[in-house]
Amino acid sequence: MYLKILLSILCLVLALGFCIGSDPQCGGSRFSTRYFTPNGTYDTNRRLILSTLGSEVSSRGGYYNVSLGEGAGSIYALGMCIPGIEPKRCSDCIQPVADNLLRNCVNQTNSYEWGSGRMLCFVSYSDVLIFDSLNQEPVLTRCNNENIGNVTEFDRVWVGFMEDMIVAASSSHYAAKVSPPIGFQHIYAVMQCIPGLSSFNCGVCLRRSVSRYEKSCKGRQGSEIRRPVCFFRWETFPNYDAFVEPMSPPPLNPPGDMPNATKKNTTSRGTLIVIVVLAAIIVALLALGLVYCRRRQSNKTTKLKIDDDVTNPQSLQFDLKTLEAATDNFSGNNKIGQGGFGEVYKGTFPNGTEIAVKRLSITSGQGLKEFKNEIVVVAKLQHRNLVRILGFCLEGEEQILVYEFVPNKSLDYFLFDPVKQVQLDWTRRYNIIGGIARGILYLHHDSRITIIHRDLKASNILLDDDMKPRIADFGMARIFGLEQTRANTSKIVGTYGYMAPEYAMHGQFSVKSDVYSFGVLVLEIISGKMNSSFYQTDGSAGNLVTHAWRLWRKNLVLQLLDPTFGENYQSDEIVRCIHIALLCVQEDPEDRPTMSTIILLLTSSTITLQVPRSPGFFLQSSRDREPEAEGLNSHGKPVSSISDTSITDLEPR
Repeated sequence: MYLKILLSILCLVLALGFCIGSDPQCGGSRFSTRYFTPNGTYDTNRRLILSTLGSEVSSRGGYYNVSLGEGAGSIYALGMCIPGIEPKRCSDCIQPVADNLLRNCVNQTNSYEWGSGRMLCFVSYSDVLIFDSLNQEPVLTRCNNENIGNVTEFDRVWVGFMEDMIVAASSSHYAAKVSPPIGFQHIYAVMQCIPGLSSFNCGVCLRRSVSRYEKSCKGRQGSEIRRPVCFFRWETFPNYDAFVEPMSPPPLNPPGDMPNATKKNTTSRGTLIVIVVLAAIIVALLALGLVYCRRRQSNKTTKLKIDDDVTNPQSLQFDLKTLEAATDNFSGNNKIGQGGFGEVYKGTFPNGTEIAVKRLSITSGQGLKEFKNEIVVVAKLQHRNLVRILGFCLEGEEQILVYEFVPNKSLDYFLFDPVKQVQLDWTRRYNIIGGIARGILYLHHDSRITIIHRDLKASNILLDDDMKPRIADFGMARIFGLEQTRANTSKIVGTYGYMAPEYAMHGQFSVKSDVYSFGVLVLEIISGKMNSSFYQTDGSAGNLVTHAWRLWRKNLVLQLLDPTFGENYQSDEIVRCIHIALLCVQEDPEDRPTMSTIILLLTSSTITLQVPRSPGFFLQSSRDREPEAEGLNSHGKPVSSISDTSITDLEPR
């Protein structure tokens, strides 16, 4: 058994293709390296700090920064472990790294090292303040020697997964995640930034490290990229300290060589453990059975019930009195929203938790089926760009959904208000576009089930306290089977203007239906205008999609911009976003990109975009019947509206 374990470890090391241990980076870039005099004041202070750094970091919860000395003798140092690591394991990682820097970095005033064997930790020191600076050099890149098999399929998952990792790590400065399966493989990724770095700069550092892999290690089955303020590593096997506990060392004596007395004691102890475990299981089952019976009995008073297909429904269920108390009996002062479905109230639980209570009206048209559908769908989803459901209430005719409270209302509240839209500058809108895209990608590809939202629009995008988007309202969502790619319905639901042509006219929907809605949403975010209420200033027929297409073929797309941007925008980003939006709203669903491709196009400026065709619901006037209006030249050949004339197939069809 132990031989197998050793062989497994050996295989991992061979597959890795490089040493995982410590590797000090002495000095900064070739332009910033500075030196000190050995045995001088700086050297003395450096030894004082680094010689005890392990115990200092472990005793302070895994992170410690310190400064010592004045003038030329000043030194700033920090030590850091991954969150949640045991203090002793943290110290056992930090101290050898600190000692290694003392031993190998002879007279450089700025050095760092990531220790990344079975544990991940970080030590850095400098003669200038380093706790909040975006220092990206020197960088160490290591590539696995093994090549990826199915590169196309692997890249499809890899790109979206890495974007999700960057978002998670930049907000909390640490993330360790496992990707959805790719055949028989998973991606195990770890990202970490120093805590003093801003979320924005953390994202910048990690994004450049991901780009570094794509430039230096593309096609390799794993890599590790170290920078002075951020760390990135991914493999196709777990990185022990981030995903599983280290394996216990084997006993000194092989099982066959144990003394007889030890064998007897071990057998007796094993028998006792089995008896205790079985007894505990029986007691736990009896307790669960009793709780289930009591809850089932109490639920008989409810006229309407959620069926067993809701995940742990009782754990999500609130009683009406609790919600009445939280909302001051649904006081008008607490009402924060109203629509055809009913009203939304802000509530506060006794423990201070703020909630949003969606109280459906009897005349809303959303029946028990849609109500249950929203609970079933949202209860199974967990993503930072999706609103999180906390529970529901069914008593008499009351149908109530309870969500986490998202303080900044919905996107349309800001986007289409002439006064409030100023609060959404281009940077915020660009981040909102990216967040919505990541949320849809999770629904389509990365969650345990494939979800088609079917009602993506500005009013269903909520904004949190950092103005980050959360997709909401899953009453119309549909769950697809494992091999299912499209479906048909005779009941068209959603909002006209955001609906894809094949869905609005024929009831056919798929992931590409949501892609169409996303394209419309992007055009609205850029222009600050609603698609459904857009009017051409010259009186010609059209909507926002039509208007954007006409500007595109005239090379005048920047006229689409919300004038509140002024001069504060990146024209390349905006033109690329409009280009992507026009690809999303093409009439033929097969011509529209998938969300994984859209994420790739949004995050990489080096990939050539396809030339968009005429959009769906293109309201054509006589001036649009010229050959160029349909993207064709006088010979009937495709023409491009911008310089990106070549076509790149990003995914096989």
